[in-house]
Amino acid sequence: METTKEIKNAEFGGERPLFASHNLLLDHVTIHAGESALKCCSDIVARHCRFEGKYPFWHVKGFEITDCLFTEGARAALWYSSALKMRDTQVDAPKMFREMDGVDLERVNIPDAAETLWHCRDIRIRDCDIRKADYLFMHCADIDIDRYHQQGNYSFQYCKNAVIRNAEIDSKDAFWNTEDVTVYDSKLIGEYLGWHSHRLHLVRCHIDGTQPLCYCHDLILEDCTFGPEADLAFEDSTLRATLKSSPVSIKNPRSGSITLPSECKIIKDENILAPADCKITVQ
Repeated sequence: METTKEIKNAEFGGERPLFASHNLLLDHVTIHAGESALKCCSDIVARHCRFEGKYPFWHVKGFEITDCLFTEGARAALWYSSALKMRDTQVDAPKMFREMDGVDLERVNIPDAAETLWHCRDIRIRDCDIRKADYLFMHCADIDIDRYHQQGNYSFQYCKNAVIRNAEIDSKDAFWNTEDVTVYDSKLIGEYLGWHSHRLHLVRCHIDGTQPLCYCHDLILEDCTFGPEADLAFEDSTLRATLKSSPVSIKNPRSGSITLPSECKIIKDENILAPADCKITVQ
């Protein structure tokens, strides 16, 4: 990104000190306590900067953030903005990234990601570690993730059009009410995985936690494995599954087919819903 103005080794505080700045490079700049330091800006490059005040980047169009620190006080730092590239940055503030188009993160560490990444579109994430991430990715769309580690519950709810690779996701209630999500070569740990999802596709994934993948529509599993807590799987789901290991138990799948490598407990009781014709084969 080309910039025409430069600020180096400076400090700012208070409210809106750099309001409506454009084509600006910030190098070794500290934003102290205050609000909305860079509101309504465009084409901003920040390198080796420290952000301490609230809401520093709101309504920003086009910005690059490299080797920076957002302290806990810089909460809700990036909202209502577009075309962000963030690299090698530590984010200690919660409630980041809301209502954004174009979020590109590489080697970003977020240890307290509560209520982060809501209502965002066109998201690319590489080599990121995200913790305490309750309600992460709510209502997001067009997501591309690779080499990713996450801990935090209720993640990816109501997401659409996502591809996730090489991830470890520890999350109760992950992928609820999603549409067109595909996950490759990943570890998915947590209770009630994928309930009420549409066209969730899991390839070579390891799944653990009670009652996974229930109430799913057009679920596909390819060469997946299950851990020792994965019981009562697939209740009221329509699916096509070819598994490398069997869950502890399967309960009342609605329709489709399941191919297992070994016997497991199959529960079909009076609560099974029509058409109740899921074919289960042990090979």
